[in-house]
Amino acid sequence: MNWDWEKLQEKRQRQPGRKPEGGPPPPPGMDNLGDKFKNFKGFPFPVGKIALLAAVVLWIASGIFIVSPDEEGVILRFGKYERTVGPGPHFRLPYPIEEDLKPKVTQVQRIEVGFRSPPTVTAVQSQVRAVPEEASMLTSDENIVTVQFIIQYRINDSRKFLFNLARQHETVKSAGEAAMREAIGKSKIDEALTEGKVKIQTETQKLLQDILNSYDAGISVLTVQMQDVHPPKEVMTAFRDVASAREDKVKATNEADAYRNKVIPEAQGVSAEIVNQAEAYKETVIRKAQGESQRFLAILAEYNKAKDVTKKRMYLETMEEILSSPGLEKIIMPKETGGRTLPLLPLGPATDMTAPQPSARGAK
Repeated sequence: MNWDWEKLQEKRQRQPGRKPEGGPPPPPGMDNLGDKFKNFKGFPFPVGKIALLAAVVLWIASGIFIVSPDEEGVILRFGKYERTVGPGPHFRLPYPIEEDLKPKVTQVQRIEVGFRSPPTVTAVQSQVRAVPEEASMLTSDENIVTVQFIIQYRINDSRKFLFNLARQHETVKSAGEAAMREAIGKSKIDEALTEGKVKIQTETQKLLQDILNSYDAGISVLTVQMQDVHPPKEVMTAFRDVASAREDKVKATNEADAYRNKVIPEAQGVSAEIVNQAEAYKETVIRKAQGESQRFLAILAEYNKAKDVTKKRMYLETMEEILSSPGLEKIIMPKETGGRTLPLLPLGPATDMTAPQPSARGAK
């Protein structure tokens, strides 16, 4: 048996594709593996080259990217800024040579300071979480006030925004909190709780924009809006009483202004009426006096022309006026009797001496 086994081993070693070294026999069907591989290399279709070419094409195609209308494309070459492109399809060198960043330059970003809103829009308002360490601030009159506000900003320079700031959102939030603390620190608590809110918001926005400009951040601050401003819970009741008193003061002031606006126009109308009546009376008296004077001058001119005739006419006109008066008691006596009669003044009922009396001219 030993001889047969040695003969078999020598026979197998002499077969093509067999290594001369000793070892265990190859598995069945693997005797001609080397020849089969040589035949595969001579196959007419270059499968390896096609696969390599496809990989290169896909790698080059990975450089195609699309920028949305609300974005800007920032191209980096080996991590360094190269260029900025607008919305639309673009091409860059494939990674790792170039890469693209696409910040949303038209989207308005919102930052909450002093509180956190619920994650969903459908959540109830009571789920708003306060952040006391951000909201507690000190006023100029050394009172503590809780201020919750929001900051809205937009990117105006994507290159500066990406490369001049690290953790942009946190930086804007910290700068906004510092600006609000400075504005509150210059105001009294009454201003922060009532009519001074607009002034504080405007001043905070300006301070925040100045800070970001000093960082060269490429950010435009759109609004700073105070959501809720109130004193600490320990003194809330006292401040509510103060607020009620202010409301009563404003109400009383408004009522007084309304009464003044009602009375003053009425008094001005009455005074204007009196002045107009006085002006009318003045004009009437002046015109009448002027007419009487003109009449007298006209009579005087006629009297100078014919004194006897004018004198007689004036006498007759006066007698006609006296005798035609229905309310005047008249006594007619002859001339001879009248000269010897004592005039008698009748003592009748008291008369109003201020009332105009009819003129009476005695007869000769």
